Amino acid sequence: MKIRNISSQNSILNTFIRELRDVNIQNDSMRFRRNLERVGEIMAYELSKELNYETVSVTTPISEIDMKVISDKLVISTILRAGIPFYNGILNFFDSAKSSFIAAQRIENEYNNDIDVELSYISTARLDGSILILSDTMLATGRSFLDCYNGIVKKAGEPIHVHFVSTIASQNGIDYLTKNMITDNYTIWTAVIDPSLTPKSFICPGLGDAGDLAYGQKM
Repeated sequence: MKIRNISSQNSILNTFIRELRDVNIQNDSMRFRRNLERVGEIMAYELSKELNYETVSVTTPISEIDMKVISDKLVISTILRAGIPFYNGILNFFDSAKSSFIAAQRIENEYNNDIDVELSYISTARLDGSILILSDTMLATGRSFLDCYNGIVKKAGEPIHVHFVSTIASQNGIDYLTKNMITDNYTIWTAVIDPSLTPKSFICPGLGDAGDLAYGQKM
């Protein structure tokens, strides 16, 4: 198990995260989606450094040269709907990856602050022999990530390794994942780690409801 916090080193990523958080910029939904996509591209680039590579021969107009290219089979999965722009950014960098889509809904208990997750739809490629990149914009409680991972593995087989990738993660969610994953064969990637959750299990300071900000308020 590894944890990769990309914001531990300052980069242009800081600018995109700032704009995603800023209430004065969030009203521009197209800019919000594009910033999520940009963060996804940065996360994909950083993640690519830990994949396996093989040598292939390339013919240029001048001569031949050996190049290193990714040899892993990748499946990129996203949790609908907030995760779509972030997923698109990751997919932009992994052209040959296959895809997986999961519909997961938060169910709030009216008598306490517990959050359940209901999976209503999974469409996925097979995972056997592949690297699974399970992405979502927010890693809040960790329940959605864990339940989606268990659901997709039950349907499509066990991947070689899983990368949990988020834009903003709470420390609570990271702790939950590391405590409840039954395998150590995974890596948690996030652009930034926030310290806490609100009583309604939203990341604090976070950025609000990513799905509503990207696509409009839902009914």
